[in-house]
Amino acid sequence: MNWFGIAAYAANTNGAAQQRLGLVVDGTVYDAEAALRAAAPAAAAALPQDLAALLAQWEASAAVLQALETAGQAIRSGNIQLPAQGGALGVPYAPARIFATASNFYEHAAEMGTKLAARSESSPYIFIKAETSITPTKTAVVMPSSTMKLDWEVELAVVIGRGGRNIPAAKAYEHIAGYTVINDVSARDLTRRSDYPFSHDWFRGKSFDTFAPLGPWFVPRDCVSDPMKLRMRLTVNGETMQDATTEGMIFNIAEQIEYLSSILTLKPGDLIATGTPTGVGMGRGVFLKPGDVMVAAIDEIGAIENHVVAAAAQ
Repeated sequence: MNWFGIAAYAANTNGAAQQRLGLVVDGTVYDAEAALRAAAPAAAAALPQDLAALLAQWEASAAVLQALETAGQAIRSGNIQLPAQGGALGVPYAPARIFATASNFYEHAAEMGTKLAARSESSPYIFIKAETSITPTKTAVVMPSSTMKLDWEVELAVVIGRGGRNIPAAKAYEHIAGYTVINDVSARDLTRRSDYPFSHDWFRGKSFDTFAPLGPWFVPRDCVSDPMKLRMRLTVNGETMQDATTEGMIFNIAEQIEYLSSILTLKPGDLIATGTPTGVGMGRGVFLKPGDVMVAAIDEIGAIENHVVAAAAQ
C-alpha cells in the first residue's frame, strides 16, 4: 500500500472551527472527503466522520482505505488538485484505553537502574495510562507544581483494529490497524511512593492531563514497511536526546499483543505504547522545565512537537 496518513484537523466553516478528517500525503493535509469526491466519488459516502468511527468498523474498512490510497496517489501524481489544509491538528483519535509497556529496552532499563529478570523468565510489564492524558501536536504539556523531574519518552504507538482474546503472536499483526507517535511524559519523582508498601505508582507519575502527546496522524498498518525497524528520535530544544530503533525492544509488538490479550479482550481503538529507548532525562540527570520544546519523531509516521508550561496557580 502506498503511504498515506489519516489526520484530524480544524477547518474553518462559516467562521466556526470544525474538526474534519484529513488525508495526509507527503506530510501535507488535505480534506479527506474532498479528496474522495475528486478521486473515488463512490467511496465518499462511506467515509466516517472521524478515525474513531473508522476504527470501530475496521474489519469492514478495506474499501475506504483503498479509496483513500487511490486519492493519495492522485494528489501525489497531480491528477487532482486540492488546497492544502493548514488548520490545527487534533489528536488522530481519542483512545478509550492506553496500555504502556515499561522498561522494554535493555539500555533504557539500565539507565533507570532497573534490574530485569532474564527474558526467558519474564513477560511484558504493562500499565494503563489515563486516556485524558492525550494532547495533540503543537500544544502544551502542563508541568504540575508537584514535580521537579518531568521527563520525556518517545514511543511507537500501536492501534488495534480487530479485537480479540488470547491472540497468538503469529497472528498479532492481523489485529493491528496502524501506528502513530506517542510521547510518554513522566513525572519521575511521582512514580515513587514511600507512604505505602508499594514502591512504584506508574498511574500517578504518568497520567496527568497532557502527559501523552499523540499524533501527528495515524498511518495504516500496510503503509509501514517494518514496524520493528523504525528509527525513533526525540529532541529537546533542538538537542538530540533519544535516537534508536524499535528493533531494540525486549518484547516485540506481537509479543505485547499476545500478552495483553491473554489478560483481557482487546478492542478496536485500544492503543499500546510499546516502550522507549535509552536517552531519557532521568538517565542524564536533566529534566524538562517550562519553555522547553520536545519533538518526538518516528520514521514512516511523523513528528509531534510540544512545549512545556507551568501549571497555573490554583
